Amino acid sequence: MAYVTVGQENAQPINLYFEDHGTGQPVVLIHGFPLNGHSWERQEAALLNAGYRVITYDRRGFGASSQPSVGYEYDTLSADLEHLLAHLNLSNVILVGFSMGCGEVARYLGKFGSARIEKAVFAAPIAPYLLKTAENPEGVDGSVFEGIMDAIRADRPAFFKQFFQNFYNADVLKGTRVSDEVLQASWNVAVGSSARATLACVPAWLTDYRADVARIDVPTLIVHGDADRILPLEATGARLHQMIAGSELVVVKDGPHALGWTHAEELNTALLNFLKRA
Repeated sequence: MAYVTVGQENAQPINLYFEDHGTGQPVVLIHGFPLNGHSWERQEAALLNAGYRVITYDRRGFGASSQPSVGYEYDTLSADLEHLLAHLNLSNVILVGFSMGCGEVARYLGKFGSARIEKAVFAAPIAPYLLKTAENPEGVDGSVFEGIMDAIRADRPAFFKQFFQNFYNADVLKGTRVSDEVLQASWNVAVGSSARATLACVPAWLTDYRADVARIDVPTLIVHGDADRILPLEATGARLHQMIAGSELVVVKDGPHALGWTHAEELNTALLNFLKRA
């Protein structure tokens, strides 16, 4: 098992668990809430078969990484990513984020620039700005996020069970594109995450990435399902596409939030086609 130290809490190291497989151009996959790097298994297989080097890591607070009480805002999360890229001395990187992981992609490019990065991919993105305000009427009302935090505080395991129903659109896709076992496996990973991280990530979702997005200067792909109940296309991916000049938007018909599992073939095809392009 490989780790990189990204900081300290009370003189104890904060370590990120990562996996680094294959050879070729590096593709760094950044997972969504509340999963871990193994949630990319269907994309990792396709990328390795296509000749890419694939790096996955667990966000602090999740998976096999340390579970500190601090650092769940995107300045720190993007700095964690930079620690990993520097530790591996990576360049010519393709950054691929899913859901909350798209926040790291956006903030990384906004904060650290594109010196290490060749391309960026946003799958079911949280960017550009999720919170509804007077000048951002396309966003989601803040009371929704207060309700999520209340549900996590009241019964975190029960919250996860309901969350994954909408994550996979299980009422529609169970038995065809997702199984009870996948739902259970996702729940198992989620309940192993830090309780504090689970709660602290919710305010981070309300980060305004618009200034970061304005700095993106690499070829960009956005992939989003038109049946996403967690981060609806029109509020997120469609707006992000409009903000990034020259970006490509692939809309997956009937795709839920969890595209990487339920519609892996569609996501993988869009991803590999984009990566091959000069």
